[in-house]
Amino acid sequence: MKKFNIKFYQHRKIFFGISLGLFAIGLIFNLLFGTELDINFRGGALVEYSYTGEVQQETVDQAVEDAIGRSVEVTLTDGIGNGQNSLTISLAGSDGISLDEQKAIAENLSKSYPDIEFSLMQSSSVPPTMGTKFFAKCLVAVALAAVLLVIYVALRFRKIGGMSAGVMAVIALVHDVLMVYFTFVIFRFPIDDNFIAVVLTILGYSLNDTIVIYDRVRENRRILGPKVGYEELLDTSINQTLTRSINTSVCTFLAVTVVFVVGTIYGLSSVTTFALPMMIGIVTGCYSSVCLAGPMYVMWQNHKLKKAEK
Repeated sequence: MKKFNIKFYQHRKIFFGISLGLFAIGLIFNLLFGTELDINFRGGALVEYSYTGEVQQETVDQAVEDAIGRSVEVTLTDGIGNGQNSLTISLAGSDGISLDEQKAIAENLSKSYPDIEFSLMQSSSVPPTMGTKFFAKCLVAVALAAVLLVIYVALRFRKIGGMSAGVMAVIALVHDVLMVYFTFVIFRFPIDDNFIAVVLTILGYSLNDTIVIYDRVRENRRILGPKVGYEELLDTSINQTLTRSINTSVCTFLAVTVVFVVGTIYGLSSVTTFALPMMIGIVTGCYSSVCLAGPMYVMWQNHKLKKAEK
């Protein structure tokens, strides 16, 4: 196993600067493009048809808009293996799509492509108020998970300042969540249930990496004794676990990359909008655990020591 001797605490300002630079880029994109919410969160209607064959995006868009007289978002998705493709029509707002409008859409599509049969797969609508409540509940779930994480870390690592370790771990998790959010903004992915799934997954993944480091810090404190400073204690612990952190992240990243490539080849937007943010989250999760959580924890402990001396 390769041994590292990286001064993580000494180079903490570089790591903090990298994160702040990425935040600045994300904020610029957010100001330029804004945040797009999925229908499940903002409310609207969703109608999906299945078909076999090839159609043109422009022709389908025109056929749908002529049928209902409104501008809608039409997404075409290629099927896997069986050639069964799907056509998804989404409409934001409080106005849904009536049965007559659905029939008109099917008639216009049949006129444009008489040799292709379009079958209705699903039709649903979400009121704006319900979408807002659903989004609020998802945010509450994420916040509750963060609070429970702090309590867990505080209890498990109370011998090395568990509360400070827990708070800094959550700050690192907030860093990861923001990176995932900026990924959705930069690539123009709508904030949907995939976003919540990625966030909750990254919370557990990143925290696991951080806990491994804290666990090694606790062991090294017992072995090296109380005279060793927190800077040396942290750098020793991170360097001892760095190989594990990198190998775990690389293996997970490669697995998710395969999922992303398959989703891209077959045009599965629901897969790619999950896999790509997960890939970013895995990288930032490893980075925040190694380069941010530990140095911030030491800064807190040093501040407590200086305050006690005074």
